[in-house]
Amino acid sequence: MKRHIIILNPIAGKGHAVKNRPEIEAFFDQYELEYEIVLTERPGHAITLAEQYGSIPDTIIIAAGGDGTCNEVINGLMRASKQKDMPKPLFGVLAIGRGNDFAYGARVSSVLEEDLLRIRDGEARLMDVGEVKGGNYPDGRYFGNGVGIGFDAIVGFEAARMNHVHGGLAYTLGALKTLIKYPAAPVLKISMDGQLHELSPALVSIMNGRRMGGSFFMAPDAEMDDGAFNVCMTRQGKRRQLLGAMLAYTKGTQSLREDTITGKAAHLTIETLSGTLAVHADGETVCEAGTYLEIINHKHALRIIG
Repeated sequence: MKRHIIILNPIAGKGHAVKNRPEIEAFFDQYELEYEIVLTERPGHAITLAEQYGSIPDTIIIAAGGDGTCNEVINGLMRASKQKDMPKPLFGVLAIGRGNDFAYGARVSSVLEEDLLRIRDGEARLMDVGEVKGGNYPDGRYFGNGVGIGFDAIVGFEAARMNHVHGGLAYTLGALKTLIKYPAAPVLKISMDGQLHELSPALVSIMNGRRMGGSFFMAPDAEMDDGAFNVCMTRQGKRRQLLGAMLAYTKGTQSLREDTITGKAAHLTIETLSGTLAVHADGETVCEAGTYLEIINHKHALRIIG
């Protein structure tokens, strides 16, 4: 009999996530599953909770919320996994946030009843976890979905500032606002598993998952268990060209464009030769004006139910 620890973010989905608590409790009671719901109280609290409970044997840690909640739980579980003789932590997701991009890439349903049934049945598979070092996290920050650099990150920052618009619409409006501002792109030296690129990209996406911002398919063919990231880089061009690229990202067809480079790598370093880096990981700010990043794929670091 496994114990289920449900880390529920009450403000996920702009406060709507906590309204699912009665349905979650009714399900676990119906099937006589051992469980405890723990509410997060502040940013970063889910990291502490996941690390604490994730070190207890025969325990499934379930992130109930959106991408931010999943990211924090992943960070806590990765910390717990470093303990001696600790088996790979078992991770579940109840996708009750706004964007749920991580859940989409992990092939987790956005229907609560389906997610609960999968957790009850307990069929787990291995999952890669990314780590980014640099900016505000010189010692590293883990991520489940992806890292966005440049245009992508700036759009995310703009979307986060919108108090009355949420989800994919906020990201789309943020993209239009960023297109109007059209910040200059840095010149970067990028190493992908030792293969060097020097270019001035409007954006770089390093994806473990498939989608960002609810409607931008940065890596439509990505798999979370293949030990490598899907990398996509679109060169800085005229505003009209970048708008065309953004439309292609909504369809997942950007790899067909001449201004876009795609590839796969398990280890990357990114260094600015001029300019600075705006970077997010799973929507969490890594830096707004960084100069160096290292990004590592930890193959099969966790087990995920779904």
